[in-house]
Amino acid sequence: MTTRIAIFSDLHGNSDAAAATLAAIDAAAPDAVYCLGDLVGYGAYPNETTALVRDRAIPTIMGNYDDGVGFDRDDCGCAYKDHEEAARGRQSLMWTRGVTTDDTKAYLRSLVPEIRLEAEGHRVRLVHGSPRRMNEYLFADRDPRSLERIARDAGCDVLVFGHTHQPWVKEIAGVLMVNEGSVGKPKDGDPRAAWALFDLAPGEPPSVEIRRIPYDVTAMAAAIRAADGLPDHFARDVETGGAA
Repeated sequence: MTTRIAIFSDLHGNSDAAAATLAAIDAAAPDAVYCLGDLVGYGAYPNETTALVRDRAIPTIMGNYDDGVGFDRDDCGCAYKDHEEAARGRQSLMWTRGVTTDDTKAYLRSLVPEIRLEAEGHRVRLVHGSPRRMNEYLFADRDPRSLERIARDAGCDVLVFGHTHQPWVKEIAGVLMVNEGSVGKPKDGDPRAAWALFDLAPGEPPSVEIRRIPYDVTAMAAAIRAADGLPDHFARDVETGGAA
């Protein structure tokens, strides 16, 4: 028997990308669906995007932006290194906090820090950033020794995460490490929404496919530009897949 699991992450207030991704997941008919968080931030529709996940009761992990908005924090935990990027991030956080309803914030506060499951003999661990911190960035070009330490300490056969908005797949120290990218704000130069479909079978190596889904980028970028308080830079990010 093979178990199919769909996983998506980093929707960031992009309701059209989220709806398109969920439609694609429905068409794939997986046995289970999980979300790795960051439902809000940057995009113009935090409440609508969150509702798409909440209304389906999809098990969801708390991302750093969910934490920042849900608890009305003054920092989104994004660890910006560029001054201008940090200023835009703060604008996004304050705007999103202001328009997100109390009901949505309560839901964001209810999200879990991680999810562990077992399927067909494979131990799977789902986190937002890393097993160590929700806002730790695990890029593909990170020091291999560091990635190996994380893999060995993860206590699983498959480790799935997001946060960087850049998908990659590697087997490290016997662990399949998968960054499944971003639904609402990709940063790999491809504006299409990204999600991952896993096939897990007894006695077989786990396999994964990163799938990309087109959506109405023009409408979502226009909504960001029309939102008083969101930087236009985020619209360009959506249009270019983060290559702006």
